Amino acid sequence: MAKDMDPRPARARGAGADARVKASGADDAGLAGALRALELGLEKKALEPVLLDVRGLCTYCNYQLVLSGRSDRQVDAISEAIVVGLKKDGIRALGTEGKRSGQWALLDFGDFVVHVFHHPQREHFDLEGLWVDAPRVEIDVPADARIQADEY
Repeated sequence: MAKDMDPRPARARGAGADARVKASGADDAGLAGALRALELGLEKKALEPVLLDVRGLCTYCNYQLVLSGRSDRQVDAISEAIVVGLKKDGIRALGTEGKRSGQWALLDFGDFVVHVFHHPQREHFDLEGLWVDAPRVEIDVPADARIQADEY
C-alpha cells in the first residue's frame, strides 16, 4: 500500500508500543470531540458513521470515527466541515492526510482520529474489519445517513 494511501496517521505507521500516546485526564479523552466531529459530518450528509473505542487496542488514539461520502466532492466537504467546525470549538487537527484526493481523508486530533472515505474506498480498506475487536460506541444514526442496499 502506498504511504499516501495508508489510512493510519503517519506517527502510527510502524510505531512500537513505546509510541503510545497517553490520554491526559479521563479514560474517555477524545469522546466529546469525536461526537462533535460526527455531528459536523452528519450536517454535510456523511454516511454510515461508525465510532470505534480503540482505547485498549490502539497506540495512537482513543477513538476512531469512520464516515463515508457519496463522491469525491462530498468527502472533501465533510472533511473541511469537521476541521473548520472543530477549530471553532477550540480543537485543532494535529495533522491531515489525503484531504485533497477526494477518495479518503484522515483527520488526526490526537485523542481521536476521523476517517472520511468515498464509500467504495471505505469498503476496500475495511477499517471496521481491521478493528473488529474494538467496541462500537452506540450512536444515533439518522435514516438518511444509511446507504441503501442497491446504492453501491
